[in-house]
Amino acid sequence: MQYKEWIPNKEPDKHLAELLGKELNIGADLAGLLLQRGVNTFDEAHKFFRPSLDDLHDPFLMKGMDIAVERIIKAIKKKETIMIYGDYDVDGTSAVALVWMFLSKIYGNVLFYIPDRYNEGYGVSFTGIDRAAESGATLMIALDCGIKAVDKVAYANTKNIDFIICDHHLPGSELPKAIAILNPKQADCPYPFKELPGCGIGFKLCQALTQKMNLEMPPLLEYLDLVAMAIGADIVPIVGENRILTYNGLKKLKENPNHGFRALLEFYYEKPFYEVSDLVFSVGPRINAAGRMAHGSEAVQLMAASTLDDAREHAKLINSRNTDRQGVDKTITADALDMMLNDTALASKKSTVVYNPLWHKGVVGIVASRLIEKYHKPTIVLCESNGKATGSARSVNDFDIYNAIEQCADLLEQFGGHQFAAGMTMTLENVPLFIDKFEKVVSNSITPAQLMPSIVYDMEIPISRITPKFIGVINQFAPFGPHNMNPVFLSRNVWDTGYAKQVGNGGHLSMNITQADGTKPMRAIGFGLGDAYENVSNGRSFDMLYTIEENHFNGNVALQLNVKDLKFTN
Repeated sequence: MQYKEWIPNKEPDKHLAELLGKELNIGADLAGLLLQRGVNTFDEAHKFFRPSLDDLHDPFLMKGMDIAVERIIKAIKKKETIMIYGDYDVDGTSAVALVWMFLSKIYGNVLFYIPDRYNEGYGVSFTGIDRAAESGATLMIALDCGIKAVDKVAYANTKNIDFIICDHHLPGSELPKAIAILNPKQADCPYPFKELPGCGIGFKLCQALTQKMNLEMPPLLEYLDLVAMAIGADIVPIVGENRILTYNGLKKLKENPNHGFRALLEFYYEKPFYEVSDLVFSVGPRINAAGRMAHGSEAVQLMAASTLDDAREHAKLINSRNTDRQGVDKTITADALDMMLNDTALASKKSTVVYNPLWHKGVVGIVASRLIEKYHKPTIVLCESNGKATGSARSVNDFDIYNAIEQCADLLEQFGGHQFAAGMTMTLENVPLFIDKFEKVVSNSITPAQLMPSIVYDMEIPISRITPKFIGVINQFAPFGPHNMNPVFLSRNVWDTGYAKQVGNGGHLSMNITQADGTKPMRAIGFGLGDAYENVSNGRSFDMLYTIEENHFNGNVALQLNVKDLKFTN
């Protein structure tokens, strides 16, 4: 077992917690969890527990929105061809599906285009612009990309194609000369919420069109589950507008899901209500597999399917892509781990950069995440594509990997991303130079705490505190995600009642947990904690960090503790 540091969350003000707990009739401890999440009053708690679409911001607060809407209305009036263009990941394909379906309902002359990951690479491509020109398009709407496409937009302008950019990635020092740029991260954009994904910005564009054209709002709300999918998959903070959109998107998924999502969930297991984690770990990887293993347009076709039967045909194909992806991912991860084990110099560095020209470009980001699970260092996995070195980066505890990569920009042809994930392209000759420089940048800026695997826990409670009412309130904290994670609790001096066993080929640990106060034993599962079986089965007591979850299996629902880590006390 890898040692993890246990870090207590900021302790809430006890007096405020008691007052808020009385107002809400939930107890001071649960009120303290709200205070930790910046929910300080009764009214704020009401909005937190019941996220309402009425609290969405006016889309016209976003810089450039009025210009973008006027340009689209002009295109509709003049019967211009509009091309919707987006990235090949979940956020990009969800955004393209949403905007394409919305515009197609009010105007017929709309095309969509997803670039080929292998022949065109990330973002706006010259090939895509040429395709738009060949199709007679005079307006392109770029979703989840474009904020750095200065040369591409200039090229489009020479072909009399206007651009509207809807992106959430960090802008560079120079902005493309587009008709309008919708990106709340622009320094001078007054939009109150800065963390929308690309699909969320596409939704705001459609919301603005709905208002300007005096359309009915309900048709637009049909796409909320696409926005929820993008928010979960792109790992953006689930607070503010993202919480409202996710909460209502999950309701849409329960009541009347997108045909494509419903078809993909048939490969999963049936639940009465799907959570963000279900989207992230079941639907999301399958949608991503289309762009990783074949072409992202398959994902758009799935999400835009007009009938369930049609969606099921697309889902079969995409599920097979995901099966292929899992095999490739497993093989390359094993190769990369062997590389780490056999290179002591690499293992001793503060960063991990591994390169193999034969690796599959579609899975390098996943492999980077796997290496972090093992070594917990800022990680980049590179391969060769079209004569260039290309790769994906993933980060650790609050280390800004985008900033580190930006300091190596002189060695790169292209890069983009955000604090925790990024992508880059460079010449093959620059790979060793980049590896050296990136290591120097990381070594000079990363802290020992950032290199230590850690778990932040919210509160210490006895097992007996976990009552039906307690669980009912915790469930209302959902949807969970960045900045509003499922609360992690600490309970001390617990032990297994004699039912411990290893599961999942020995990698995981199933237990029945009790405590000295005679608490009724509770089922617990520790993923990745199989190595602790011998000590747990021998009756040793331990402290544990865990979340409280419902386990759905074969139509049965059971409460269980998901143990994140444990430390023996005797």
